[in-house]
Formats: sequence, C-alpha cells, structure tokens
Amino acid sequence: MKGTKATVLTLAEKCKNILASNWQGTLHTIKADAKGSKEDIYTSKVKYILLGGKPYIWVPEKEMHNVNIIVDERSSFSVASPFPAPLASLLKSISKLPARVSLTGNTETLKSEKVQLATESLKEVIQCERSGFSKFSYTVSSVLSSNHILTSWCENLKELLDGTEKYVVYKFNLRSCMFIDGYGGPYEVDLKDIEKSKADLLAPFSAKLIDGINQSEARRRALVLFCFVYLNANAKDAYMLSVDRKGFVVLAKISDSVIKDGISEYQWKELRFTFHEDALDVENFCRLLVEMEEEAIQKVSSYSGLA
Repeated sequence: MKGTKATVLTLAEKCKNILASNWQGTLHTIKADAKGSKEDIYTSKVKYILLGGKPYIWVPEKEMHNVNIIVDERSSFSVASPFPAPLASLLKSISKLPARVSLTGNTETLKSEKVQLATESLKEVIQCERSGFSKFSYTVSSVLSSNHILTSWCENLKELLDGTEKYVVYKFNLRSCMFIDGYGGPYEVDLKDIEKSKADLLAPFSAKLIDGINQSEARRRALVLFCFVYLNANAKDAYMLSVDRKGFVVLAKISDSVIKDGISEYQWKELRFTFHEDALDVENFCRLLVEMEEEAIQKVSSYSGLA
C-alpha cells in the first residue's frame, strides 16, 4: 500500500510527534546551594503539555528543581516515544530503547497570569480528548487500548488539576534539539524545522493505539501477516512500535538466514509499513489499518488457492 508521497516523517516531525504523544518527561537541572550552581545534575520525572510548540512543565513544589532553577535556568528535558506494556517488557528484554527527544534550553518560571492561561489550556486539551472518545466509531474503539487509565493522555494529566499536590509551572525555551533513535543514534535537529513542523492529530492517541494493537492477539497476528505479505519477511512474532500519519513501525522477530543445527535463528528488527494516503486523524489511521488487514488476508487466501 505504497504511494508516491514521502513515506516517512522528517526528524523534526518525529520529534514533534513524540513530544505531543507523551505526557511525562525527564527534567535535568543543575544542583544549587547558597553559593550558586554546582556541577551535579538533579533528575526527576515530571508531567507536561505541548503548547505553541513548547513544553510547559508542571513541577511539584517539593522538588529540588524549583530551587535549582532560581539559581540557574539552564536545563535539559528528554521525552521518549510511548511504550506501554507489553511493549515495555519486550524492549527491556532485548535491551532496546524507544526513540526519544532530548532538548536543552532555559526553564522559565511563569508569572501567575500565565500560569492561569497554561492551566486553562490544560483543561481544554483534556476536555477535547474526552469529547473525542465519545465520537469515535466502532472501528476506532476496537483498536484503541481498553486500559484507559494507563494509556490515556488526558487521564494521566488530569491529576495536575484534580490532585492535592501543588505545582510550579515552567515554560521550556529550546536552545537545541536532538532526536535519538532506538539504536542510540543521535541526530541534531534544526530549531527552525522544529518551529515550522506540526504534530500529527493522532499523536495524543499513540499510546492507546500501540497498546490496543499489542494487547490483541488477532491484531498481532495481522502484524505478522503484514511482514510476510508486504515485505516478504518471515516473522515469528511482531509488536506495534510506533504510529504516525504516514504509517507505522513494527518490531518483528524475523528469521535469520543463518541456521544452526537445522533450527532458524531469529532476531528483532524494525520494519516500516506505509499507508497509501496520510492518516489525518485517529479515525483514518484505524480505517487504513483495518483495510490493510483485510487486504493481507485476501492475498494470503489467494496464495493458498482458497479465494
């Protein structure tokens, strides 16, 4: 199902999608005391949303980051592509990391009126996702993960509004951006490209799409079928690794050409599948995925002389 258009995203688009698809990142600030900044780095997980192309970070009041930033605003922020279970367990077992974005910049403390604006924006994006679920078709509902709390973007952010913990809100102003692939390869991304690029509309649903597919035995079998039908690859097993408007990447257990004692050796490889048209939203993504499943089954039936 290949078209003549570009089949992959630019690095800047990949970065924007990762930032828009997650709700948690790792913040690194320089430890400080009464005498100023130290060389040591303080690190912790924090929640954020993407507004105007920049991360807005909610840091608990008790965190050391708040003291560090007063003394030295320089910081770094890293965000990984969503990897809900069972994908997380698989990646750990094969010592593989998900693709991620690493940012450096200055962490700017927001004034009270801007904190209020950021909070209102957070409420709006949560409400938009919630209202979106009620409008999804059966096809979409059948693909999305049923584990709403663990994979829902809005469910993981609403505690910033509903919880009892107090937060300090910061805007992260970028100085540099690095895309790091699953093999640890770093690629510097031009900030102008980051500013111009936009995240896919389906990005906030990435975790639910990935988990929904990977938790379904039928859909996992379809991924194995895709490997054979579209790429002529003999896969023993397969998981959805990432999704975007152009298509998706599958992590497949592929038979190696090397055979020991008459037994095939297998290794995990990333395989890219491309849609014939862009999936402009989650509804289109699910429709195109189901169409691929139906097409693959028809082709296999034809091969078997059953059609």
